[in-house]
Amino acid sequence: MSADSLIIRELGIQPYEAVWHSMQDFTNNRTEQTQDEVWLLQHEPVFTQGTAGKAEHLLMPGDIPVVQSDRGGQVTYHGPGQLIGYLMIDVKRHHLGPRTLVTAIENSLIDLLTSYGIKSYAKADAPGVYVDDAKIASLGLRIRRNASFHGFALNAQMNLEPFSRINPCGYAGMRMTQLSDFIGDVDFDDLIKRVIAQFVNKLAYSQVNYLSVKE
Repeated sequence: MSADSLIIRELGIQPYEAVWHSMQDFTNNRTEQTQDEVWLLQHEPVFTQGTAGKAEHLLMPGDIPVVQSDRGGQVTYHGPGQLIGYLMIDVKRHHLGPRTLVTAIENSLIDLLTSYGIKSYAKADAPGVYVDDAKIASLGLRIRRNASFHGFALNAQMNLEPFSRINPCGYAGMRMTQLSDFIGDVDFDDLIKRVIAQFVNKLAYSQVNYLSVKE
């Protein structure tokens, strides 16, 4: 397989910290020949603080654990029913700067939502994707050794209540929304297929290999 091929891993529902440390290990050990990977999964309930996170944005976490992460950005929530996409991409090989990669992710999600008949947009001053001033997808990346890790979280069909326990992404009162608010029940297998198609198209991979390890 060429270095320009992409491996897609479907991981099911996973605890945050184990996957985070796996991303770190992958990034630390990759070489110029390592194939890029996208991990698609859901997380058990967790609040994560990015490197810019401030304690005052964590209002009342209650019984949900809080993890200090090394991704960019402020605090957010992950839980079942939210599609996570972690992008381990050799940004040097793809000639991508940080802002270019963020834009590619945002545009992929915007086009994905368009395929469901939903009009969405990005904001230059607040990374992510929005529908009618409500946030439907959050972004948080880290680039190290010319490679990215972490990625995006798309609210699909989940319990949005935990977002009320924080100032999402550092914005007090930010409204959150999700795909099911617009289309009803979400077929996650179909959603994943659409997500993969968007990223393969935007980053122009020559070959895609699927590895599902869902339990």
